[in-house]
Amino acid sequence: MISVLLLASTHGVAQSPHSSAGHRRSTDTRTADPALIFQRGEQALKENNLGAAESDFRQVLAVDPRAGAAYANLGVVYMRRKQWSKALESLHKAQELMPNVAGIRLNIGLAYYRQNEFLKAIPAFESVVREQPDAAQARYLLGLCYFFAERWNNAATTLEPLWTQESDKLPYLYVLANAAHRAGHTEWDDRASAQLLKIGNNSAEYHLFAGKYHLNREEYDLAIGEFEAAAKVNPALPFLHFNLGVAYLRKQDYTRAREEFLKDLAIQPDLALDYDQLGEVYWQMQDDGNAEKSYREAIRRDPRLVTSYLGLAKIYQRQQNYDAALAETAKALKLDPERTEAHYIRGQALLHLGRKEEAKKEMAAVASQKKESTVPSPELMQDTQ
Repeated sequence: MISVLLLASTHGVAQSPHSSAGHRRSTDTRTADPALIFQRGEQALKENNLGAAESDFRQVLAVDPRAGAAYANLGVVYMRRKQWSKALESLHKAQELMPNVAGIRLNIGLAYYRQNEFLKAIPAFESVVREQPDAAQARYLLGLCYFFAERWNNAATTLEPLWTQESDKLPYLYVLANAAHRAGHTEWDDRASAQLLKIGNNSAEYHLFAGKYHLNREEYDLAIGEFEAAAKVNPALPFLHFNLGVAYLRKQDYTRAREEFLKDLAIQPDLALDYDQLGEVYWQMQDDGNAEKSYREAIRRDPRLVTSYLGLAKIYQRQQNYDAALAETAKALKLDPERTEAHYIRGQALLHLGRKEEAKKEMAAVASQKKESTVPSPELMQDTQ
């Protein structure tokens, strides 16, 4: 389980010999003891009393605006509330005041990671791993960020040193095997694949990741076989029906794909990717009304879901509403400037609008940014919550 780091002491705040957790809370910053208040806030945070913790750390900062640890722990408060902008604001302030504390940078990386902003998370995790090569949490998260960013060699070389600690965990083996396969590290791929089979013990989770292994290799029938084996053991396994849906979608069996995504939504109704993939199914079935509805629902649940913006753009392009298509591709490119499909759709829309020079630039971007097609992996994010 991945957890955020709490800083246990203030920086530059004197400790009072009279500090006691039993003291009454005070909002009078003129007479407040910042060490006592910090200690109280730390205890509240450990007890997940986020309102009290926020109040205490803000009181510390009112007395000592350069208390970096108070900013750092305030960032943790906002991370637990999933208030990412506030979390990053506090954590960056803490980093300015305490630039040598790796744990603050780890939390900055985590705040971006939790928002699926893997490219922004990478520099923070890289800095921690450079300073602390044995920091397993930072290394694992960095490897996952590389994996999601399709930097296969970086992912494999970052994750392989964790073999001793992580080789008894199915998600780790799945990611390492796939990254190593795509990067051409045959020995690591074979070793991770063999270990995946060895420890799987015919469990539903094993069949899920074995199916994902085949799905990433476009071996759809083998993948479906593994997913169906998982369903025999545990038909309510989260993400099982999602991955079955993806397999059927790739096989262009849209009716079965729709059934599987709906089954997964019955198990976990808040998964934005289910709605996103349903949008693709309906688009392929030329049911633009349900496709648009599904994509909008996906974006409502996850405003950073680039594929849903692109799905809307494809709908509008098919309806010859090119201005609307451009608006959706602009949203996608704001989130992922190098997204090949976004540049392609944008280029086509611009061409239809007679904006040929702009269209040429978009097509040039497409030619320089060829990327492999990858399978969404929401179950890996679940593993790191």
